[in-house]
Formats: sequence, structure tokens, C-alpha cells
Amino acid sequence: MLMAKLAVPLLSLFFFLSFISSQAALPLQTPIQKDHSTSQYVITAYLQTPLKLTKLLLDLGATFTWVNCDDYTSLTYQHVPCNSSIANLLGAYTCLDLCDGPPSPNCGNNSFLFLPDNPIKPVDYRKVDGLNTALIDSFALPNTQGSLTLINNFIFSCARTGFLKGLAKGVTGLAALGDSNISIPIQINKVFSSSPNCFAICLSGSKSQPGVALFGSNGPYNFLPGIDLSKALLYTPLILNPFGKDSEPDKPTPSSEYYIGLTSMKVNGKMVALNRSLLAINGKTGSGGTKISTVVPYTKLQSSIYKAFILAFLKEAVSSAFNLTTTKPVKPFSVCYPASAVKNTQMGPAVPIIDLVLDRPDVVWKIFGSNSMVRITKKTVDLWCLGFMDAGVNPMVSNWIGGPSIVIGGYQLEDNMLKFDLQSKKLGFSSSILSVGTNCAKFKFSTK
Repeated sequence: MLMAKLAVPLLSLFFFLSFISSQAALPLQTPIQKDHSTSQYVITAYLQTPLKLTKLLLDLGATFTWVNCDDYTSLTYQHVPCNSSIANLLGAYTCLDLCDGPPSPNCGNNSFLFLPDNPIKPVDYRKVDGLNTALIDSFALPNTQGSLTLINNFIFSCARTGFLKGLAKGVTGLAALGDSNISIPIQINKVFSSSPNCFAICLSGSKSQPGVALFGSNGPYNFLPGIDLSKALLYTPLILNPFGKDSEPDKPTPSSEYYIGLTSMKVNGKMVALNRSLLAINGKTGSGGTKISTVVPYTKLQSSIYKAFILAFLKEAVSSAFNLTTTKPVKPFSVCYPASAVKNTQMGPAVPIIDLVLDRPDVVWKIFGSNSMVRITKKTVDLWCLGFMDAGVNPMVSNWIGGPSIVIGGYQLEDNMLKFDLQSKKLGFSSSILSVGTNCAKFKFSTK
């Protein structure tokens, strides 16, 4: 592989992205289905020409979308030429000068290359080719009228079949919703630049019914029985971590992950005694802070935070208000209670409420029993277990990039409405929408 030297002016039509109709309805919307065997969240999109339904792992923090191209066939795909305006936009990866096989989505002369990533199971690059061609092709999502809105020049990466290990059955790639110039919400906004630069997700924990992702609308977000969840949101700033996973020691690259400014935690209204310096992002290593993730199943806490939190929870759970005594836990959980001892409420099992206090004392993300406790039923076991994990003493993203102190995982996001306002760099959040008599499975999709 060699870096191509020729400047290629082709495909500058990226800046004139086209679509089925200039009157196409926004927001765009697509179901988010939970795969319960893997705890992964999967969205449905349409790719190729003719358009083909494609299931993609939802990754809230990923930089770019990728799709398995080993069996990718399309009448309209194009490679991204080296040193073209688009290649320059995509950043400092590398280029394939001469392809060593017949032309295909996986192989093209003078083609820009990505290095995709599987966030569920790391790819063994000794067995699978890590560098893969960038493609431009048709991409579509349903709109509010039930028809598809097409983006003709969507930028994504190919990947090999080996990248799919660990992904849910039927999933053939990854949908990137991160804060980058080629994530799905940003590419949609480039087409519909007069629409709000934002997206919203509502993850469903239902065994059968999906949640929803919405692109390009500030609301209303209408859920049965006639509830507009855009009115239920509190807002907190989204924080930029200057050290993303692609950073080099002398060249930091901002993270595409979404961080928020957690300042303290409470259990049952009482402050958790933790090292608050861990809650800030370290300006030299990128470590610390609080990240939101859809690929981590349960919230992960740095060891000292985890221990302080568990102690606080155990103390409150055993108090007269709850009168709960632990039983033998079931892996991967460390705190479990007999289900028969736990009362049920509208907000799930009756356990101490967890408060995540954000940028101001009155901006609080409340985690009720429905999001803190996981039901485990098998053989003779019927338990409620606390769905939080120990992330270790020193979480790392790479050999020298530090990891977040707290990662809010998918289970804690279920039946919470989240709006990512990329224009004003704010997160809107609802806490559990069970409190207002609805859930994420009650979004009313078009029947067309």
C-alpha cells in the first residue's frame, strides 16, 4: 500500500448531497430493537442500490458507520479517491494505491482506507484485514410519512466478515451516531441543513417491541397515550474529551463519544463519598469523566467509585424503608436480593433511588428500580440484582489514553428519552418515562 500522490477532484458532489425529494419529511425515524441474547441494540437502515434492509449495531459514540462488504452488491457504490476533497475531510488514515484483486467494494485502485472497530469483540488483525475501503453509496431511513428518504452519497467503511464476531444474529455492520463529521446524524444534517442538528433515542427493554431513533427534529416526540416527551427533558452540557481512541501521543484527536458533567452521586437522597477528581476529564490523558454508551450493557464505575456506591446502596437497602437482605449473587452481578422480598411499583422494584447530579444541583438524572435492578430467573433462582459493574482501578482506552471513570450503559438508558442537541452541545434527558405513564415501546410508527 502506498499513499497516492494524485489530487483527484472527483466526488466533490459530496457537498451537493441529493435525496429522493427536497420535500422529504423529517424527522427520519427507525426502530431500535434489543437483542436479548447479547444485550445489543440494533437499528434498521437501508443501503445499496436497489435498497436493501440492513441491520446495524447501534453505537452511540462511533465515528463512522461500517458494513460487511464481502457480500455487498450495489449498482451505485463508489470508492473515495485518495487526496480527494472527501478523503481530506475524513482525516489521517491511509490509501490503497493499487488493488491486488478484481474491482469490488472491498478493492479499488487509489482508494481511501478506514480502520473499522468492533466495540463488542476486538478484531484479530492477524486473521482479518484491518484496513478497509471507504465507500459512498445510497442510504435511506423511513420518514414520518412512512416512505424512505434517500441520501445518495452516504460515506461509510467496508469491513470483512471477521469483523462481525460477537455481534447479534443478522447484524452486518455498525451504525455510528457519534460526534464526528461523518456519523449518521451529521450526514443527515448536511442534506437537511435547515432542520435541527440533533437526534433522539429511546431504548426499549421490551422482549418484543422496539424503541426508536429520531433524526432532525426538536419534537414533538409523541408516545402513546398522547405524551410529548420533548416537554419532559432536562438539559445538561455535552462535554468534549480532547483525547479520542485514535489519538497519538503527540497528536490528540477529539473523542466522538458523548460525555456529561457528573458532579456527585446520591443513594436514597444521601451523598456517596467518592473521589470527585475522578469525575473530571484529565486534560493530559483523557481519563476520567462520565460517558454514555449503547454498547456497554450495564453501567461501569471505576473501582473506588464502585465500592463507595455499593456500600451506600447496601446501607440504604437494609434500612427500615426497604428492609432488604442480600442473597448469594449471580454473575456478573455482585449484589442480589430474593425477588420475593422486593415490592413492585410503577417504577419497577422498590429499591433506593440513585441520583446522578449533573452541572447544577437541580439537574438530576434519577435511576429508579426499573433501571437499576436486573431480574434473573433460571432453574430455582429468582433474583433482583444491582446492574452496575466494577470497571477496574485504572480503565484504559488504549496503551496511553485513559478511559472514563463512569460509563452509563444501555440498561440504565432503557425507557429514558435522550436528545443529543449537536448544535448547542446539550443533552436532553427525561429520567424514566414510566413515571409519566409511557415507555419507549409506545412510539407510534407510521403503518405505511
